[in-house]
Amino acid sequence: MARRRATGFLRDFQDFIKRGNVVDLAVAVILGGAFGSVVDEVVKLITGALLNPAMQAAGVERLADWPAGSVIVALINFIVIAFVVFLIVRALEQFKRKEEAAEAAPDPAVVVQQQLADATNRLASALESRQL
Repeated sequence: MARRRATGFLRDFQDFIKRGNVVDLAVAVILGGAFGSVVDEVVKLITGALLNPAMQAAGVERLADWPAGSVIVALINFIVIAFVVFLIVRALEQFKRKEEAAEAAPDPAVVVQQQLADATNRLASALESRQL
């Protein structure tokens, strides 16, 4: 009886793991973690090089002393991270569009062959109309 339950449990677990959505979710989590580290480094680069001098000049470090200062700091971080993700996604979409445009462009040899075939058909039609 206990063995049958254990076998049934293992079978249920195998069925669960074999489902496509579980594997897809695992891949998404792993890639999300890797992408998160890329975003973190880009955010560090942007905040370190561009925003830190401006934030220090504006006295942003004093925001944490306000009653809702940590919320404001979290919102600023969110906006910076969202902007970096937007820039990365936008660049990837532009790259994808360029690849699709390159794939969609007709092969020059096919275009030349089609033009030659059209010219031959027009020549044949002209000769037929003159009955030559």
